[in-house]
Amino acid sequence: MLTANITNLTVNRENIQTILLKEVHFELDSNFIYSIVGKNGSGKTTFIKSLTGLLDKRFYNIDGKVIFEGRDLLSVDHEESRLIHRDKIKYVFQDARNSFDQLKKFKYYFGKVNVSAREIDETLAYFLLPKSSELFSLHPYEVSGGMAQRISLALALLAHPSIIILDEPTSGVDSAIANLFLLKLKDFVRGGSCSVMLVTQDLIFANMISDKIALLTNGKLTQFLPPSEFFKSHENISDDNLINSYLQLLV
Repeated sequence: MLTANITNLTVNRENIQTILLKEVHFELDSNFIYSIVGKNGSGKTTFIKSLTGLLDKRFYNIDGKVIFEGRDLLSVDHEESRLIHRDKIKYVFQDARNSFDQLKKFKYYFGKVNVSAREIDETLAYFLLPKSSELFSLHPYEVSGGMAQRISLALALLAHPSIIILDEPTSGVDSAIANLFLLKLKDFVRGGSCSVMLVTQDLIFANMISDKIALLTNGKLTQFLPPSEFFKSHENISDDNLINSYLQLLV
């Protein structure tokens, strides 16, 4: 479904070039949920933005290819990239509220999905959101961060994309809503030729939702492994407090 071969991802600041990621190679297959875990500041958000060219090219340079449906996502033109983001690959950002245009009401965004009013209302109800008659009159600045995150995921699902990419999906929601995310995303990947990638520090959520997990650390991505194999293979990483903290919960 998607194959990434990134040799280097660099950032240029004040004429100083810094390597952020190196030798990142992986494939996403249909009907799987992939999680990338890592400590705060490990580059997870930068990594997922790099996959489809969402980084500012004035500062970031990517040496590599990301192939999706026979096209290199790093070299397509602006219009093709726009269509891919509209129909095929949807993002749910951690700061979901600021990912919307604050001057546009939610009616504008839901008007862009080609589904029935019934499907929209059923999806809103599932995520414990207001009915469309109420929600559509609101601006993004009128909802909480957690509600914006639910709205963003609802919009992503209603687009029926091939891939959904989520950045820290549990950061702004409580455990009950996180469980709704988990169940709905599992249903999504079982429902067709689609997949999910998420990045998170929430190892318990990653363990519960994932088919495969990889660790982003020191600018490199480890191999994707089933959760049981992943945590077993990383239990001896002495300098990774993230993994060690999780393992202590299992004792």
